[in-house]
This record gives sequence, structure tokens and C-alpha cells, in this order.
Amino acid sequence: MATVEVTDSSFETDVLGSDKPVLVDFWADWCGPCKMIAPALEELSDEMKDQITIAKMDIMANPDVPGKMGVQSIPYLVLFKDGQPAANMRGAVPKGQLKNWLEGEL
Repeated sequence: MATVEVTDSSFETDVLGSDKPVLVDFWADWCGPCKMIAPALEELSDEMKDQITIAKMDIMANPDVPGKMGVQSIPYLVLFKDGQPAANMRGAVPKGQLKNWLEGEL
């Protein structure tokens, strides 16, 4: 299972309506740190597929949800549980640190 692309129009169904936790990576194509963590998110998506869905939202193509959430810097990772933001992390971190953070929050 790879990361899932989420849009402004699919956010409510794919993230808020999900029956399992969803980590949303708010990113943009021009963002270097976003590109740095993308491979780690893809790997974690496979490794943790039974526990969590990892989704990506391009803030340039989808300005509504990031605007409502107050996203000011990227990469910005938000973990949603039961349709609510439960935890967040700003910036790029190594895969091991990201996995430890996720496991601690799940």
C-alpha cells in the first residue's frame, strides 16, 4: 500500500471519515524537505498499513483544507484519529524518528 493522494474534495471522506488513523502530509512540489521525507513515508505506509493510512495533500493544488487548518510551514504532518487532529509534527525527520513518533501516538 502506497501513500494516498488526498484533495480538498476528498478530505472529509478519506481522512475525517476513515475508520483508522490517518497521517496527512501537507507538502508542495517545490519543498526540498518534503521530498526528503517522501521515501520514508512511502516505506512506513507499507510497514504500518494495518495500523494507519498515510496520505499526502499538495497545498498548492488544494488550498482550502490547509488554509482552514492554518498550515504555515511544510512539511507539516497531522495525525487524525476519529476524524479529529490528534498530533502534529513540523519539518523533516529521519524515518526512525517518524516511526517512533507514530507508534507513540497510535
